[in-house]
Formats: sequence, C-alpha cells, structure tokens
Amino acid sequence: MASSLLDRHTRFVAALREAGLPVSVAEGLDAVRATGLVDLADREALRAAYAATLVKRPAHRPAFDLLFDLWFPPVLGDGAAAPPRPAEPRDPGARRVPPALDPRVQERREELFQLLLTGDEPGLRRFARDAVAEYGRAPGQESWFSSGVLSALSPETLMARLLSAVLTGRDRGGMAEQVARRTFGDRIDRFRALVGAEVRRRIAEDTGVERTARLSVRPPLERLDFGRAGRADLAAMRRQVHPLARRLATRLAQRQRMGRRGRLDFRRTVRASLASGGVPLDTLHRPRRPHRPELVVLCDASDSVSAFAHFTLLLTFALREQFTKVRAFAFIDGVDEITKYFAPGADVVDAMARMAREADLVWITGRSNYGHALRAFEERYGDAVGPRTALLILGDARSNHGELSLPVLRDLAGRARHAYWLNPEPRAQWDTGDSAASRYGEVVPMYECRNLAQLAEFIERLA
Repeated sequence: MASSLLDRHTRFVAALREAGLPVSVAEGLDAVRATGLVDLADREALRAAYAATLVKRPAHRPAFDLLFDLWFPPVLGDGAAAPPRPAEPRDPGARRVPPALDPRVQERREELFQLLLTGDEPGLRRFARDAVAEYGRAPGQESWFSSGVLSALSPETLMARLLSAVLTGRDRGGMAEQVARRTFGDRIDRFRALVGAEVRRRIAEDTGVERTARLSVRPPLERLDFGRAGRADLAAMRRQVHPLARRLATRLAQRQRMGRRGRLDFRRTVRASLASGGVPLDTLHRPRRPHRPELVVLCDASDSVSAFAHFTLLLTFALREQFTKVRAFAFIDGVDEITKYFAPGADVVDAMARMAREADLVWITGRSNYGHALRAFEERYGDAVGPRTALLILGDARSNHGELSLPVLRDLAGRARHAYWLNPEPRAQWDTGDSAASRYGEVVPMYECRNLAQLAEFIERLA
C-alpha cells in the first residue's frame, strides 16, 4: 500500500472501532493483505475485501458501508464535484413556485421515473449526485440536507405511475402487483440511501471525515444505549433478548457440566495411593454440590431508567431456569413485588404496562427516593434475601438529595450470598447532581450497564 492509502486504512479501521465494531489488530492486517489481491481502482471489490475481513455480523454491515463510503468515496468526474448552480435572482416579494408547478422539478422527476422503472443503478447513482448538487442546499444555507432533495422530487409519489407502467388490469391486486410494489419500493429506498451517502460525502468535504463519521454512524444495536433507543430500536432490542438469553443459558450449562468435579479429596487420594507404593496416580475428588442461586431483583421504575429496567427484567426472566427462584421488586419512592406480572409466557411489554398500572410504587411524591424504598423493602420483604440469594439492584442511584439508608443496604448485602448494582448512566456522570453512586458503590459493587452487550456480560457473570 502507498503511504497515503495505508494512512487512510489505519484511520478507517480506527473509525470502525470507534463506531463499536470489533476489529482486532490481526483482522486489520488481514484486510491489508486482502486489498493487495484486488484491483484498488474497483471500489466495490475493495469494499468486498474489507467487509470479508472486518465485518463479523450482518447487523454491523450498515455502519461499515456508511464509514466505507466516507473514507473511500467514489471517483467523481463529469463535473459532479462542482458546486451547485447559483440560484437565479428573484424578487424578494415574489411567491416561491411550488415543486409541483416548477418545470425544472417536473423534468427531474421524469428522469427519476425512468431510472426507477429500468433499475439503472449507475444512472441512479449519477442522478442522486446531481440532485444533491441542485437541491441539497437551501438558498442562504451552508450545510447540506437530504430533506431538500427528497421534498423536491418526492420519489414515493411515483409509485402509482411505476405500477401502471408494468401492470395490466388482470395483474392488479395479485402476486404480480406485490412483486412490482416491493421491487419499486426497494429502488426508491436505494435512491434515498444514495442521496444520504452523497450528502454525507459533501458534508465530510466541508467539515472533515472524522467529524462526519462521529455524527452519522450509530453504534451497533448491542452497543446502543437504552436511553437513546427509539421505538424501532426498542423493538429490535426485544427481538435480540431471547436469542441472547438462549446463548447465555447454553454457555452457562456447559460451564456447569465442565465443573462437575468438586474439590480434591486429599485423604481419599492418599489412601488410594497405597496400592501404587504411595504414588498418587489417580486423584479423587469430593462430589460437587450443585448450586443454583436464588435471585432477588430490586428495580428503579422511575421514568429516567424505564428503558433500562425494561430490558434488564426481560433478560433476567428469560434466564430464570438458571436460578432456583426469581423474585422481582420495583420502586419509585414506594416498593411492591412485581414477580406475578412476569409469569412464564407473559409478554414483557404487557407486563411492564400492568406493573405501571397496578403496582403500588408511589409513597408520597412519586419521585425517586432510594432511602425510603430501601427501608420499605426491608420492612415488607426483608425475608426474601438470605444466604443463597443473589441480590441485584437496578437504578441510577439518584435519590433527589433524599436520605440514602446506607445501613439498611449494608444489612441486606451482608445477608445475601452476592450483591450487585447495575447503573445505566455513563460512569463519568456518577456523583454529579443528586447521584450517590460512589456512596452506594462502597456498600454494593456497582457496574455500568447501558446496553445489551454490557447487560449480557454481567448476566453471564451473575449466573
């Protein structure tokens, strides 16, 4: 590799790691070797070489493609890098012509219609480049936006014409229409993606690739913070939880099978060695006592940590077979047991909704009060924690400057076999404002847990 290309490779791999993709040093070297086997002028071959060596999961591919397009943009030419045409001077008092009445816009829409109809990928790519140059920057604006292009051309409104162009009357409402609708829908989505890629490329030229990458790339689903997840992200996370629980359960079962031998029984080993002249040829072990702990979950159910509580409870109850008993309690400033809402087979969304409606979690204000919640838990449910119990506390340790009840927590942790605290806030925010993370962390070991990957790591440790 030339030095400039090697530097670009190094920065590209660093950007992948920053975006949450696991790329080792050895895999980076594999990518260098792979690029030596392809034509570097063939951009798609270069993309395939990098993807084959650096991408491990299908879910990571969109982030990889986005970063690849930023670090290895297409060769432009044909005037594609030229700035957009200057806007024609207009009378400030004149009314702006709507796109539907603008002959230039209608001409461009007709071009887009033909490209979508034929599925001309190179043509669609060139058209997206030109459309961004023409409509991607509003008058007086310095930045670039996809919305201006998509608003002017409205590609989704071409669907009816596209269907009419390929379907006869007999095809309407049947399989042929479904196939055509899906095909054209995919092409429209592809056009949207090409517009977005071109907008990002132009922004990167103006502000720098690294900054654009940080602002454009979302972390992989397993690294996405619970608190930043949108509705679609939450639904995708829920689909990830049960396969994750199955993998963890399988791994834990294998660990238990591998550890069936107990500690060395020295006395029996020495006695058996008498038959071989005192040489301990065979070691004897005490029978291993199978132990599956009980689990008690004490969960902050306030709005600030509701998404975190949702997924922690979901994964915990998906792994319930790893524990002899699972009991869950939720609190805000009051506390109530919520185990009944998570019976086997229950939908977690319905369970959380029932918990919010029916559970008695509010004492006075309905604002987080860890001190009162801990005291109420000790008074009402203290017998749930015993020498076989793993106590798991979920919350951000923000008690609105109220009493902390540290002696109560110390007593509960002392009675339990193990005690852990999961905090969904970044560690840098602990002890800011009303956070008492360090004070609680002195009593119960506290772990940062903001995404599915950290949650899986902890649950494996716990079980």
